[in-house]
Amino acid sequence: MRTVVITGGTAGIGAGVARELLARGDRVVVVGRNPAKALPGADFVHADLSLVAAAHAAADEITAKYPRIDALVLCARFFRSRRHETTEGFEDNFALFYLSRFVLAERLAGALSEADSPVIVNVAGPGAPLDVVNRHDLQFTRHYHPIDAMAQGGKLNDLHGVSFAERHPRIRYVLVHPGVTATSFAGEYDAASARQVDRMKRFGKPVGEAVAPIVRALGSPPAEPLSAFVEGRRIPVDGPAFDVQTARWLHAETLRLSGVSRETPARPG
Repeated sequence: MRTVVITGGTAGIGAGVARELLARGDRVVVVGRNPAKALPGADFVHADLSLVAAAHAAADEITAKYPRIDALVLCARFFRSRRHETTEGFEDNFALFYLSRFVLAERLAGALSEADSPVIVNVAGPGAPLDVVNRHDLQFTRHYHPIDAMAQGGKLNDLHGVSFAERHPRIRYVLVHPGVTATSFAGEYDAASARQVDRMKRFGKPVGEAVAPIVRALGSPPAEPLSAFVEGRRIPVDGPAFDVQTARWLHAETLRLSGVSRETPARPG
């Protein structure tokens, strides 16, 4: 029985992945804010992942219960038309879409390294150009735009994949964009954004189609430490959009912001 940890696993694509894995006999650990949405058969870890402290607490709870983890699936995010800061002072997209994923991947690396074929699948929308990173104002304290914030979140996850793969080459890190999918699109929307979401709900692919490439990546990840897929098409991860030096800079900056003070060494091999 594999142990798979899923964030955003109470709704949408994350829940679809959880149901598929449960049906296959895996142990599924869902991390989420609402215990009432916990899936039957899944273990539940209660955490508001927009809070860095809660992400750390979730990592503590998970590693205490599951010293070996086979896979981590990162799906949680929440759209906000207007800029919002968490109680910890972080811009919400930056905190939930990026920082929580960074904390969990880094903190669970040791438990993942205990598995025979460990893999992280980060559902984030890879492949955007590097200039979507607002390097001098990562949290959009000025000129906030929700699409820009979400695009940057995807790119920051790309760059985390680059630095993570460099430090933990035995753990396969797979970036996946399944395409526009007809989910609930959790978020707080202004009128224009709400109209756009309604169109995406009508014309997006079914959740089952989005789940399939994620489940494939979990079952048979590419041999390379880092890979990326957009709607099933593999894209290169060795060009300027996945710049190693920028990834190292971001890693150092995120260590300072996230409270991840030391890195868990990966097992050799």
